[in-house]
Amino acid sequence: MGEGNGTAWAGALSPAARYAETGGASLTWENLTAVLPGSGGRPTKKLLQGLYGYAVPGRIVAIMGPSGSGKSTLLDSLSGRLARNVLQTGKVLLNGKKRRLDFGAVILTRPRLLFLDEPTSGLDSASAFSVIETLRTLAIDGGRTIVSSVHQPSSEVFALFDDLCLLSSGESVYFGDAKLAPQFFAETGFPCPSRRNPSDHFLRCVNSDFDDVATALKGSMKLRAEADLDPLLKYSTTEIRERLVDKYRISDYAMMVRNTIHEISKIEGVMEEAVKGSQATWCKQLRTLTKRSYINMYRDFGYYRLRIIIYVLMAICLGTIYYDVGNGYTAIQARASCGGFVSGFMTFMSIGGFPSFIEEMKVFSLERQNGHYGVAAYIISNFLSSMPFLLTMSWASASITYWMVKFRPGFSYFAFFALNLYGGVSVIESLMMIISALVPNFLMGLILGAGVIGIMMLTSGFFRLLPELPKIFWKYPVSYIVYGSWGLKGAYKNDLLGLEFEPMTPGGEKLTGEFIITNMMGLSVSYSKWLDLAMIFILLLAYRITFFFVLKVKEAAAPYLRVAYTRFTVKRLERRASFRESLAMTSLSKRHNAPHPMAMQEGLNSPMQQY
Repeated sequence: MGEGNGTAWAGALSPAARYAETGGASLTWENLTAVLPGSGGRPTKKLLQGLYGYAVPGRIVAIMGPSGSGKSTLLDSLSGRLARNVLQTGKVLLNGKKRRLDFGAVILTRPRLLFLDEPTSGLDSASAFSVIETLRTLAIDGGRTIVSSVHQPSSEVFALFDDLCLLSSGESVYFGDAKLAPQFFAETGFPCPSRRNPSDHFLRCVNSDFDDVATALKGSMKLRAEADLDPLLKYSTTEIRERLVDKYRISDYAMMVRNTIHEISKIEGVMEEAVKGSQATWCKQLRTLTKRSYINMYRDFGYYRLRIIIYVLMAICLGTIYYDVGNGYTAIQARASCGGFVSGFMTFMSIGGFPSFIEEMKVFSLERQNGHYGVAAYIISNFLSSMPFLLTMSWASASITYWMVKFRPGFSYFAFFALNLYGGVSVIESLMMIISALVPNFLMGLILGAGVIGIMMLTSGFFRLLPELPKIFWKYPVSYIVYGSWGLKGAYKNDLLGLEFEPMTPGGEKLTGEFIITNMMGLSVSYSKWLDLAMIFILLLAYRITFFFVLKVKEAAAPYLRVAYTRFTVKRLERRASFRESLAMTSLSKRHNAPHPMAMQEGLNSPMQQY
């Protein structure tokens, strides 16, 4: 390294000394490699190749590189967010101690360590500078450790970074003090021109997209003389990148990084315990989640507002078809059919909210990894925020249908009709939330949901009377654990009890609603309709509790499933001679002389092993 590099920390604390003084969260990574296994005959792809680095309190580490260089992959590796089909080797240490990559809950619940993926993306220069300046204040004044990827910062923004990690094709081009980076490039033969932004120059050296520009400049007679003097135009980007990578690997800059990692590892730090829940109180979590969820539901036209319009249109169609059915003999079948459609098909339309549920579950999974809130707070807030929309949907459509069909007059009967519809819709919403948690695929989830709701409709007592259902399985227990049978029984009792209908033959005895329910529909009238309604809301509670346990079991089982998947993948890959050879070459370093099988390397973890 050039003269004066040995005193790079003169006048300032070294990273290790800063860590020892502040006692914050340090992060080191050694020989970090991420591999994407090939499948279907495709070759194995190395996403990261033997990276070394560190992050200490009070300093910002900027990860730079062209698109596809591995910036996001490195961030995912450090924070434990790699995709499950990516294998990771090497050591990632927090405060000098090995962890199971469970930083997610630490990041936002105890923000000593922050990972940021291109926080200035889409901002103008002034806004980007303001963001990074705020981060720098957080780092210095708050003693926080910040690791951030950045695409192409301005010179003002670049000057705010303390350490630079420059990547290209998954390899380290440079890691160290950002102020020393221009000196390294100059020593390698690619000095930064005085009027050029250093970050632009670094990316110019490792971005192959500039090869076309270099070819055009070489073909220009006017600029050919200047091109001959520019070292960046003498070599291809691949040649420049190889020279930089090779030079850095044997340079004092790389040695300084390894020495710093060693010094940090020797300092006994306070172990950061992952916070399993948010520091906010449960009530605050519930209020915040309910408000946010309500705003999202209101702003998303397709979430509820479009469905409310469809329900109203469907109610108008239903009301015009069954308009003023009366009390004739044929009205018995008409009333039963209308009630069956409302209890069955109108609740079935709640399946339209499944796409929104899928997107919501993605957000929930990410925020649960960060430990923002508890599962119970999320489920209750989802129920509370959706209640106004579901009530509007149910009461609006019930008002139209009930008065156009002229069901049994009286507000209490109408209120039961509307609550019965609301309960059925809410149960289906809960069911679809369970399915979205189990099957996070739009098409498969939609098919599964439609199938389950179809079974609920078949056992409701409309298509075949409940007493005639096969007793094994279909009647006991299926008809008792689905909403359809309870909803339909309550609807029949609410409308028919107390009414009289014309007989099938003139002059015969009028048919009472009790006779119709008991003899023609095979239902019991020995208990109140309100018990049927109560059973729907008990099922709603049971479905929500089931949703809670599905999410908890899924969280608990996920690490074990991912570990099993990783072990299976490793064993499969170790049968390939080419993979073993490439892995052995990657594991060679100054500190590790003898290669050994991947499965035995220290630090091999499932990439999604977080909790």
